[in-house]
Amino acid sequence: MLPFIRTTSLVACFAGLLLAFPAITPVRAQDKAGGETVLAKVNGRTITEADLRLAEAEIGNDLGSMPADQRRRVLVEYLIENHLFAEAAESEKLGSGTAFDERMKYWQRRALRDAYFDRTVKGAVTEAEARKLYDAQLAAAKPQEEARARHILVESEAKAKDIFEKIAHGEDFARMAKEFSKDTGSKEEGGDLGYFSRGQMVPQFEEAAFKLKPGEMSQPVQSQFGWHIIKLEDKRQRGAPPFDSIKERIMNSLVHRKAQELTQSLRDKAKLEFLDPMLKAEAEKEGQIRPAPAPQSQKK
Repeated sequence: MLPFIRTTSLVACFAGLLLAFPAITPVRAQDKAGGETVLAKVNGRTITEADLRLAEAEIGNDLGSMPADQRRRVLVEYLIENHLFAEAAESEKLGSGTAFDERMKYWQRRALRDAYFDRTVKGAVTEAEARKLYDAQLAAAKPQEEARARHILVESEAKAKDIFEKIAHGEDFARMAKEFSKDTGSKEEGGDLGYFSRGQMVPQFEEAAFKLKPGEMSQPVQSQFGWHIIKLEDKRQRGAPPFDSIKERIMNSLVHRKAQELTQSLRDKAKLEFLDPMLKAEAEKEGQIRPAPAPQSQKK
């Protein structure tokens, strides 16, 4: 599925200038146009809930996690801008001519593409299918052990041994980390690194940490960063994230997979011709089309 250019800059403009716009005079909720609730009017032309849904499909991804009320307002402002620019174009008689006809052909194909995609790809992906994939991956996944540890990083073995002895004789590990550790990312937290799994730390550190039992402290361990004293706080088995927390991600993955399969199926049935020599050579190189057979006279 090819990415499409989005009007990100316009959306950002609307979001940033939202407070500068005067409030839109709300249209009575019972006002309808073609069975759809009318949200606003621009010089007598209606903006409906149907228009809002189309705008959401076009630029919704650019709005991120914007609150629902603000999101709705930004979409309406985007539609108002469309109306105003369209009216200005009509007043300058830009709605005809070869260039305009070509633009309309393009957007008609795009609208047909979107309608087919929504029905055949998006509409074919269900929550039940996503749940089935989640359960299959969950069954195949192996439990992953995680450790939570603190450490103190110093530059020399002698310094590490000195600190180790002080802690062994009653000094508080977290306080010593704040005072002596060279790891600026963890020292203010008393050396706490949080939970990590195998493969996230350098091998020497990881090997020593996972050998410990909760509450135990390692002898000084050398790595490429210096000398570490490690204290294991906890071990646990990392569970899979709940289905609801990743449902949308799974469904998007299924949509992407179905889109790729459908695209390939349609390409296999289509007759593709690249008339530009460079494009043709690249397509043949990528296996999108087969090289044309050599003329009969050149065959030996």
